[in-house]
Amino acid sequence: MSENTVYVLNGPNLNLLGMREPEIYGTDTLDDIAGMLEDHAKGLGLEIHMRQSNHEGHLIDWLHEAQAEGAKAVILNAGAYTHTSIALYDAIKSIKTPVIEVHLSDPMKREEFRHISYVGMAAVKAIMGLGPKGYIVALDFAAEL
Repeated sequence: MSENTVYVLNGPNLNLLGMREPEIYGTDTLDDIAGMLEDHAKGLGLEIHMRQSNHEGHLIDWLHEAQAEGAKAVILNAGAYTHTSIALYDAIKSIKTPVIEVHLSDPMKREEFRHISYVGMAAVKAIMGLGPKGYIVALDFAAEL
């Protein structure tokens, strides 16, 4: 692993992208987003490690791993854990690796319970509501760190 590696971590239900509420999340799958990111990363001289889990502990372990492996940054779409997980907040605060929060939709334009972001309270930047392009914007930001 090198300092040019960016972890891209995706939380619960994001494995269902393309099928799950396409009117909110679009029709691109997580594999589509991974392919787009890999192509873009090459142009930036970066390598991505894309992962998804429906389990909070996996996301926490991967944040710790990113720090231990010397990753440049983490792009994190924590899904619903964004709004509930103090454990993710603590994990982000516990590492020096910068974490960039990303969301396909804009949580501020959705249900009120989505307006609180524990991830955002600890992240260096939040990118919301740009669909899959938000991951590209996050990767561009990571490249500048």
